[in-house]
Amino acid sequence: MAEETKQEAAAAAAVAEVAVTEPEPETKAEDKAVEVEKVDEAAAAAKEEEEEEKKMEEAVAEAGADEAAVIEGSTASFKEESNLVADLADPEQKALAQLKELVAAALASGEFDLPPPPPPPAPAAEEPAKTDEPAKSDVAAESSEPKAEAPAPEEPKAEAPTQEEPKAEEPAKEESKAEAPDQEEPKAEAPAAVAVVEEPKAEAPAAVAAAEEPKAEVTAEEAKPEEKTVVVAEEEGTKTVEAIEETAVPAASEPEAAPAAEPKEELIWGVPLVGGDERSDTVLLKFLRAREFKVKEAMAMLKAAVLWRKSFGIDALLGADLGVPELENVVFYRGADREGHPVCYNVYSEFQDKDLYEKAFGDDEKRSRFLKWRIQLLERGIREQLDFSPSGICSMVQVTDLKNSPPMLGKHRAVTRQALALLQDNYPEFIAKKVFINVPWWYLAANKMMSPFLTQRTKSKFTFCSPAKTAETLFRYIAPEQVPVQFGGLYKEDDTEFSTSDGVTELTVKPSSKETVEIPATENSTVVWELRVLGWEVSYGVEFTPDAEGGYTVIVQKTRKVPANEEPIMKGSFKAGEPGKVVLIVNNPTSKKKKLLCRFKVKSSTEASA
Repeated sequence: MAEETKQEAAAAAAVAEVAVTEPEPETKAEDKAVEVEKVDEAAAAAKEEEEEEKKMEEAVAEAGADEAAVIEGSTASFKEESNLVADLADPEQKALAQLKELVAAALASGEFDLPPPPPPPAPAAEEPAKTDEPAKSDVAAESSEPKAEAPAPEEPKAEAPTQEEPKAEEPAKEESKAEAPDQEEPKAEAPAAVAVVEEPKAEAPAAVAAAEEPKAEVTAEEAKPEEKTVVVAEEEGTKTVEAIEETAVPAASEPEAAPAAEPKEELIWGVPLVGGDERSDTVLLKFLRAREFKVKEAMAMLKAAVLWRKSFGIDALLGADLGVPELENVVFYRGADREGHPVCYNVYSEFQDKDLYEKAFGDDEKRSRFLKWRIQLLERGIREQLDFSPSGICSMVQVTDLKNSPPMLGKHRAVTRQALALLQDNYPEFIAKKVFINVPWWYLAANKMMSPFLTQRTKSKFTFCSPAKTAETLFRYIAPEQVPVQFGGLYKEDDTEFSTSDGVTELTVKPSSKETVEIPATENSTVVWELRVLGWEVSYGVEFTPDAEGGYTVIVQKTRKVPANEEPIMKGSFKAGEPGKVVLIVNNPTSKKKKLLCRFKVKSSTEASA
């Protein structure tokens, strides 16, 4: 790997040198400076990767000293807690109730809504910068005669003390009614308009007081009919007052209308966050358990996850065609474990194909598409294969095959880290068990690098096993009929004879010993079987023994030694004309025990013909 990194750095430097061999006559000096910068950047990148390689090599050396820790891993089966509220401890029930209250309050206040996008830069934003003072008299500018208001900007400087004492405005209004000076009142009203714009909070009590005493104004007008003409004559003043009231009243009425609006329903994985749906408790418990039932932290995690889903566009992503059918063999769902959890396989050895690797991680756009594809696959699996009812299956098993996987210093490193962070933050408690198979030595170093990003609860679900123990470890959690052939099981997509409903018999063939499997056969029946010995290197033969006394044993398949590189599954059939038994014989001459898998069917003559 170090040699490849040095070659890439040298290639980058060579490209930079070629770029400056034929500079344009006018820009030779500039291009030389650019060339020096490119070479320095390439050298710095090469140095950084060499340092990371050294760290990786040190971790690998440590891994060699601790073989058992990597090979055995975690052997304890992780047991999921119940999602039934009645089964929860009292503190957990209280935490769930508190989280429900916080979610309901957040929905009512719109905290789960994305903030509005920032307004685009418009030329209107530059206009106030040109004339600062006219901006202060926006309310006064609504009058039909803006020219008459021109003297107003000069007066706020002299009238500044009146802004601190808004109560003094009321006596001023009474004096104006008694004296009725037509020319002085517009000047007195102009600072009031400016005060409203600069200090909306100070005007709010005035607007409320005006709304609380409408009767007093009416009686005043009836008692002094002459003052009505004065008010009518002061068209400019009344217009400004009406404009102020029109802007103040809606502002005061908005808070009253907000509580009346019902909060909209918020869904996550098709489940409402609040309401009468019992699945809501299951979803909320996932976030609580991910944060050890710390309500505030669980609420923050839930809110961040909902907002991320909206910004990432999960709903639109579900039905999107990302155009990457080549990745179907990289990540796929296949069968279920012994407890009913769906199993998702991640096969990184597929990236040995350089063309596929480039299609997935060649540039930033492709890496972004790969990340979306991986999130899309997970979302579809959650919605199609999980059940969020309290007694349902709401998590899955993940199997990650590290055989021939690409090095961690490749182009996929950044998107791998990003995917890990997204899954950790937005998909809590969706993994019942994570099994790493065919683990190479260098993965211990990578695991140490990723370990700080994982919680202790998540780490407890991990199991690591070497290539020699891959199948044995998988069978501990997944039945052999559910495990694909490439991982040691018997499952084949194109199998027309057997399915996952046909059980498998598991036997252990001890060293230097023989094991037999007897299949009873009826008259005029057909016996069909398939057999697999992990690693083979054993002798295998088949014979039929009739039940009748004095009957002759029929050799169905002559005993022969089966090498490890032969077809992983042996299939056979035999038509029995009389009652008897078909005997499968496996002889293990090696010094290691062998795992034997076998299943069979006995068909009648009518079934066989069909």
